[in-house]
Amino acid sequence: MSTPPEPEPAVIAGERRHLTDLAYRLLGSLTEAEDAVQEAYARWYAMEPRQRAAVRVPGAWLTTVISRICLDVLGSARVRRERYVGAWLPEPLPDRTEWPRASHGTADPADRVTADDSVHMAFLVVLESMTPAERVAFILHDVFRYPFPEIAGILGRTPAACRQLASAARRRVGPDRAPAASVREQTALLRRFKAAWESGDIAALVGLLNPDATMVADGGGLASTVRHPVRGSADIAAQLARIGRLSPGLTLLERTVNGRPGLVAQRDGVTVTVAAFQLAGGRVTRIWAVRNPEKLRPWAGPPGP
Repeated sequence: MSTPPEPEPAVIAGERRHLTDLAYRLLGSLTEAEDAVQEAYARWYAMEPRQRAAVRVPGAWLTTVISRICLDVLGSARVRRERYVGAWLPEPLPDRTEWPRASHGTADPADRVTADDSVHMAFLVVLESMTPAERVAFILHDVFRYPFPEIAGILGRTPAACRQLASAARRRVGPDRAPAASVREQTALLRRFKAAWESGDIAALVGLLNPDATMVADGGGLASTVRHPVRGSADIAAQLARIGRLSPGLTLLERTVNGRPGLVAQRDGVTVTVAAFQLAGGRVTRIWAVRNPEKLRPWAGPPGP
């Protein structure tokens, strides 16, 4: 019997977007997602040609491998994040239409992530509260529509157990998947918020913030920022005004962050903060400000035309 031919390299390479999409949602990090994708491909090409030829559905094989890689990374990440300086937030995702390719000519990992409700910062933050197994089962089933028998093969559990994992994860998500305001409404609100921040108008900021709003910042010990969440509209407005006074020369830009309107602060053309927002009832309810420079690498260049 003749040996079946290996899958065409283009077929294998064509899985990269799906794999990066999946890995970013599982890990909340573009850097770790790209590393996981590279590892999955390394394992594919480490096989003998006859072994690769025997794989009936290469995409399914790669999905299984990268899911298991991410499961291992999530397990070790929980330990690393316990030692993290201050709050840990997911890496903010730029809109690939706004940012150029990297200078070395290859696409940035952000170019390969499809923005939808499952990459919004509020959603990714909730995912951090899940166990690694819950997160994998939930993302594979609820986001990528994999059936539980396939997920069972990936996690090494029964389909019933995987169903329970996804159900537990779904309960954690709860109301955070509620429909957001329209993009036009979000943009208009953040434009007013930006103007109030630039002018140092504390009263206007307080009016645009929900009284119970929360602001979380991530500096990772590499950039100055508040170590603990700031709660309440008055305290957040005062903190923002203080930042404005202590950081002259900052330029605030309206940008798409994780698929929704956000703000980017730059100094001398260098991005120093990326802020994502959650809005409800015409006010800002949550702010996630990422200042860790290691998480801002995809934002290094100027926006595209």
